[in-house]
Amino acid sequence: QPQLVQSGGGLVQVGGSLSLSCAVTGQTFSSFPMGWFRQAPGKEREFVTAISWDGNNSTYADSVKGRFTISRDNAKNAVFLQMSSLKPDDTAVYYCALRGGGYPGRTYATSREYDYWGQGTQVTVSS
Repeated sequence: QPQLVQSGGGLVQVGGSLSLSCAVTGQTFSSFPMGWFRQAPGKEREFVTAISWDGNNSTYADSVKGRFTISRDNAKNAVFLQMSSLKPDDTAVYYCALRGGGYPGRTYATSREYDYWGQGTQVTVSS
């Protein structure tokens, strides 16, 4: 089964930028839709963004639209999250997720639609 290993994140000031990476091993990557979710203390896990397996479509939560960008490199078996104009409300543990199949161009925005998860990466935005 695939393993998702996350890297990046950390501490940044308001308005700053950070990037997260998620490397997938143990499975052919190119056929799987991917997503990013986050969970702040005391809150439920929430959708951030998702990308179709062919990379042709992406979806964003309203709260991050225009500030975050998801991308994938199927040759490198990795998905990326570029975050800019960060706000204190973006503080959370971020998780990448892999869905074990999907239609071309389709993205998935709920956590129950994903089958495998990364270990989580802390992102802290200080004011």
